Amino acid sequence: MDWSTLESHINVTFANKDLLVQAFVHRSYLNENPNFYLDHNERLEFLGDAVLELVVTDYLYHHYPNPEGELTAWRAAIVNAKMLAKIAERLRLNSYLLLSRGEAKDAGKARQVILANALEALLGAIHLDQGYAAAAGFVHAQIIPELAEVITEQKYKDAKSLLQEIAQDKRGITPHYAVLKEWGPDHAKNFRVGVYLGEEAVGEGEGISKQDAQQFAAEDALRKLGWR
Repeated sequence: MDWSTLESHINVTFANKDLLVQAFVHRSYLNENPNFYLDHNERLEFLGDAVLELVVTDYLYHHYPNPEGELTAWRAAIVNAKMLAKIAERLRLNSYLLLSRGEAKDAGKARQVILANALEALLGAIHLDQGYAAAAGFVHAQIIPELAEVITEQKYKDAKSLLQEIAQDKRGITPHYAVLKEWGPDHAKNFRVGVYLGEEAVGEGEGISKQDAQQFAAEDALRKLGWR
């Protein structure tokens, strides 16, 4: 892999290249390559998660006079797995993941979690290699810019709550949900859920729990109705 291209892309040049590589080593890769010279990235992810939360918290504290509850919601919206996976995709981190053959074939929700974890591990690696200031610089360049959209589009509110709030305001209706389909064994169920405003079907979503499917259905409805 051309790690120098990645370094150029993220504007960080590592002194210890092994830290950079390790940030992308998924546990599954070591199951198939037990003699690989580096460990998996979970300890780096643990460190990067803490650094990310501190940098974002510090930024919010010094730039917004809002009450704690709002700041906490905003922080959660830009450090959650969905947002981090989106940023990781933008940075093309997917090309650098070291995965087992089975994991490499899965491009669904599990891959999004792996990408989010790899971004946190990369941040942990930057912190170890370059120090806190460099790690903070990475967060300010790649993650903090998402904050403006989170606030203006109210992405800090979960989709179900936002849909209910807007539907009640615009139409005087509370959304309701119905399971349209479920499949899979008991230990790995999947659900398709529809969301309705009165009799009108306004969105659908799938998830590994009814709650997840409802959230995705609400997101779908917000997009289709032009409310997001």
